[in-house]
Amino acid sequence: MTLTMDESRFKVVRAIQLGSAVLILLIIIFYSGPWNVWRTVGLAIALPAMILLFFARFQLGRSFAVTPQAKVLVTHGLYSKMRNPMYVFAFLLVTGFLIALQKPYAFPLLAILLVVQVVRARQEARVLEQKFGQEYQDYRAKTWF
Repeated sequence: MTLTMDESRFKVVRAIQLGSAVLILLIIIFYSGPWNVWRTVGLAIALPAMILLFFARFQLGRSFAVTPQAKVLVTHGLYSKMRNPMYVFAFLLVTGFLIALQKPYAFPLLAILLVVQVVRARQEARVLEQKFGQEYQDYRAKTWF
């Protein structure tokens, strides 16, 4: 079976995304800092966030795009409850990571990440509403962020 360029790129992007999440988790676990309550709390936030991020990514499937695109309106699984689970769980994963590392000077990164994700979510919402119209509005009324 020969993969097309699009299929190959899709698999590479997915592997990079998932590999990055696993790397964050491994850094938390093997970080040389002390195992204390903050590291435990960070891991307790990051681990479920990573698992849910994986589920969200797989449920999105080929509808994933780096730039806002409207391929298919995904409304099953985690997407039946929230419109942007990848953003929510990626934010929680990074939050858990920063808590575990106990580097307060890095926390402004969360504010930047939040702003970037909200802007992207709004751009995606506009694109989806343009393509799917009332179907997207109905979906949006039933879901959170």
